[in-house]
Amino acid sequence: MDVGNPIDFTGRVVIVTGGTKGIGAAIAEAFLASGADVLVCGRSAPGTLPGSDGRRCAFRATDVRDPEAAAALVDTAVERFGRLDVLVNNAGGSPAADAATASPRFVEKIVALNLLAPFYVAQAANRVMQSQDEGGCVINIGSVASRTPQPGTAAYTAAKAGLWGLTRALALEWAPRVRVNHITTGLIRTESAAKVYGEDGGAAVTEVVPMRRMAVPGDVAHACLYLASGLAAYVNGADLAVHGGGELPARYLAARGVRIPFSSP
Repeated sequence: MDVGNPIDFTGRVVIVTGGTKGIGAAIAEAFLASGADVLVCGRSAPGTLPGSDGRRCAFRATDVRDPEAAAALVDTAVERFGRLDVLVNNAGGSPAADAATASPRFVEKIVALNLLAPFYVAQAANRVMQSQDEGGCVINIGSVASRTPQPGTAAYTAAKAGLWGLTRALALEWAPRVRVNHITTGLIRTESAAKVYGEDGGAAVTEVVPMRRMAVPGDVAHACLYLASGLAAYVNGADLAVHGGGELPARYLAARGVRIPFSSP
């Protein structure tokens, strides 16, 4: 079987939401390095756009929680590059908040960013991809929080659980021309998340991960390349776990004397 170069995306067009920093920037750079034209978005322009081998991403300032802005983002990609092959719904996140006192406005904003926004951008992308001979694919970046919530993440957990459900529903409706898949991310070492993992920079946290390290943004980016490639041509409605095997059970760690520092969110 000749598979050629399965991650050659020359001539392909990719949108990465929240693609100006952290995981999103790594995803954007991976697609650039593989030959794709990439459009990233954020609330405001960064000092430097993600780049690879002298090429840079295009950028559009977009609040993806706004359906009209989400549609305009997709229109920009098509107007600039002529098509759209891959959408990576990466924008998301949430600060910690006590569920008992979280305001309605806070909950609405977190759900809008982590669930409604991916839906809006995916709808706009689907309208384009369904008209293309080769269709396209949507990749939703989820979180292990949807399965194993932590204190302070109620709204985020609910939204991310909804994103996984949305993925399966869209995969049923939009196939065979458009594939929709999901990545469950675990503990990821990024600059913005460093404070979450404790004063030791996450060294203690790695004791609970079977792979004995936290993920880096490139781990998620490589998973995106796979799901967008021809190698995954029959992968639809799937969840790809990029979490190093999850977390070891507390009873296992306790029996071996492993102590993980506890801090309230």
